[in-house]
Amino acid sequence: MTSRTVTLLDVARAAGVSKSTVSDALQGSGRVAEATRDRVRAVAEELGYRPNSAARRLRRASTGAVGLHLPATATRLDYYMNLAFGAVERAQEDGLDMVLLAPSGAAGGRIASRVDGLLVIDPEAGDSAVPGLLDAGVPVVTGERYLGPSAGPSAAVVCDNAASLTALLDHVTERGARRPAVLAPSGSSAWATALRATARSWGLAHGVEVALRTVPFAATPAEAEETTRALLTADPAVDAVICAPDGSAPGVLRAATALGREVGTMGGGGGTGGSNGRGGGTSPEPGTIARPGPGLLVAACVDGPATRGAEPPVTAVDLRPAAYGRACAELLCDILADRAAPDTVRRHAWSLETRASTGSPS
Repeated sequence: MTSRTVTLLDVARAAGVSKSTVSDALQGSGRVAEATRDRVRAVAEELGYRPNSAARRLRRASTGAVGLHLPATATRLDYYMNLAFGAVERAQEDGLDMVLLAPSGAAGGRIASRVDGLLVIDPEAGDSAVPGLLDAGVPVVTGERYLGPSAGPSAAVVCDNAASLTALLDHVTERGARRPAVLAPSGSSAWATALRATARSWGLAHGVEVALRTVPFAATPAEAEETTRALLTADPAVDAVICAPDGSAPGVLRAATALGREVGTMGGGGGTGGSNGRGGGTSPEPGTIARPGPGLLVAACVDGPATRGAEPPVTAVDLRPAAYGRACAELLCDILADRAAPDTVRRHAWSLETRASTGSPS
């Protein structure tokens, strides 16, 4: 393997052990059987592995800081700002400063020389910065698992995203929906991948065709409105729309109003929104408000100010982002202080907040 630098992951794959086992074996630390330690060292020598110099320096002295890598779209999403505040607060409790990394990332060695560990939130398999971060030679905690083929994280804090979307689909069905639609995020993060897969699997399990539409990971209200208008115009039988991206639900509500769909009820007034449920309706002229038509339930996969302050308030999954950020930082602090193993996976709880947009009391 001479065409590129040999990494800890290369040694781990060749030796048939985890990345953390390789690290412990080469450092002479951890509970590693002597036979395993010898095999790892032999494989490392055969592959020509050379320890990262920045990582060696880091093991000798703490920098007193940890790094935080967020998705490139994070700056305009309420969810990630709350998550970051929670992470900063928890890191400070252990006397650690939080360094916000540029979205484009940097070479793993340069980062490793500046921080004791890394938080990588919602890592995308297609993000070119992530592999270098995960193999930077310092402990890494990811918020959700990394699905890419490169180096794996040291640890992770995960949500059951399949269960949260299942809860939303079950809820709108219980409220009377028979033709739900999901505006699922694009991209290769664990969250986006789980939501798209769950929309399909739930439909198959319940014998219901879920109208699945893909929107940008950080879709704006305008993008959600455009997609919803096109969806409801082409398929008026849709009676529930579940919108995934943070902050985009008001766009769904605007589309419903423009097409004469009464949000929060399954009743219908036979207006221009296609009340026959078979595509026979016509959409209103742009800029006009149609007469009340068939009802529409609206829900969101991410709760926040946009869902709580909407009219009507929107049923949503509260992912508790500040608490999630704290949980990620806490796990990293525990690993740095030897209170947790470097491959620990912890789970983060969410809750379903039902509101008037699905005919539920606020």
